Amino acid sequence: MDKDELYQKGMEAFADDKFEEAIGYLCQAVQIDSDFADAYNALAMACYHHGDFGGAIQASKRLTELQPENVLAWTSLSMAYQRKGMIPEAEAAGGKAKELGFKSTFKPKA
Repeated sequence: MDKDELYQKGMEAFADDKFEEAIGYLCQAVQIDSDFADAYNALAMACYHHGDFGGAIQASKRLTELQPENVLAWTSLSMAYQRKGMIPEAEAAGGKAKELGFKSTFKPKA
């Protein structure tokens, strides 16, 4: 299977609440393409819902590297840090998400 097929299989498993299966497919997708942002986003959420907060943090961190202006990436990272009990890190990531959200809401018109 190629990365897109693996991603699709992962999303289908996620939709069926088969988080461990989803994680397997999504990990394979990002092994093929380490810049596959959509797969990292889905992987972070699959790990989070599976209770693997360390995995969710790793996937979210990679997503913030790939898309540093992605509010959802920073929000996901904050949520995973919070569930892992890493409150200062959660607050920092949440603050970054709020900052980005504020910037995108109040962009000056050209």
